[in-house]
Amino acid sequence: MNTEDQIKEMVRQKYSEIALQDKEANASSCCGAGGCSTEVYNIMSEEYDTLDGYNPEADLGLGCGLPTQFAKIKKGDVVIDLGSGAGNDCFVSRAETGETGKVIGIDFTPAMIDKARVNAEKLGFHNVEFRQGDIEKMPVTANLANVIVSNCVLNLVPNKKAVFQEIHRVLKPGGHFSISDIVLTGNLPDKIKSAAEMYAGCVASAINKEEYLGYIHEAGFNEITIQKDKPIIVPNDILKNYLNDEEIAIYQSNPTIIRSITVYAEKKQSCCDPKSGCC
Repeated sequence: MNTEDQIKEMVRQKYSEIALQDKEANASSCCGAGGCSTEVYNIMSEEYDTLDGYNPEADLGLGCGLPTQFAKIKKGDVVIDLGSGAGNDCFVSRAETGETGKVIGIDFTPAMIDKARVNAEKLGFHNVEFRQGDIEKMPVTANLANVIVSNCVLNLVPNKKAVFQEIHRVLKPGGHFSISDIVLTGNLPDKIKSAAEMYAGCVASAINKEEYLGYIHEAGFNEITIQKDKPIIVPNDILKNYLNDEEIAIYQSNPTIIRSITVYAEKKQSCCDPKSGCC
């Protein structure tokens, strides 16, 4: 069994490699895990190129949704992107929050931070910054952000409960998040769940959907809403790396276990003044 530190180091090393690859190499794989499929292109990610702020150099094809599309970002908002990679969601968020807002990307892979900073410099964005850090312990003060977004990142983190607690700490009262992530709706075969490559492929560290939503509720959020839910179909030539023909047949005979969800939730407003009746 891998420890949390071992899993983190595994992900860090893999995403350091991914930072040096092009989008085609990343998106044709399991969320950037390597050139593991010849059957499909873009197993999980969705196309950003119709969204304002999209920058091709920042798109590594690593996502599993479009959280910024659902994030209700307003002009002047402070937005934090968890696992910001080369800056793709940050730049799309910046188009929404404008020059009066601020966007902070957090990533624990130095190579990704370097790549994102280069992209921001090329674009001349002075209200977008990138901080290296662990999203289980974010390098930001409490009650800072109006909106938090994240795209196919929390599933890679061993301690998801801690991340949602941190999100609650960092959001302003009345703030909200929109997060796209991979969850499970059944039992994933052990051979897939324990495969090291799949940890960096957005699958093996995914947890049950109800458990995932439970962590959000336990952290104190309300108005929890599934904004999008879609199945993730893993191609046969990926499955063959982990399962034999009989196991593949059993796996495919069940309803789709691996799903991409985009989930929204709000941090409750602070009580202003008991005399006003807002409590």
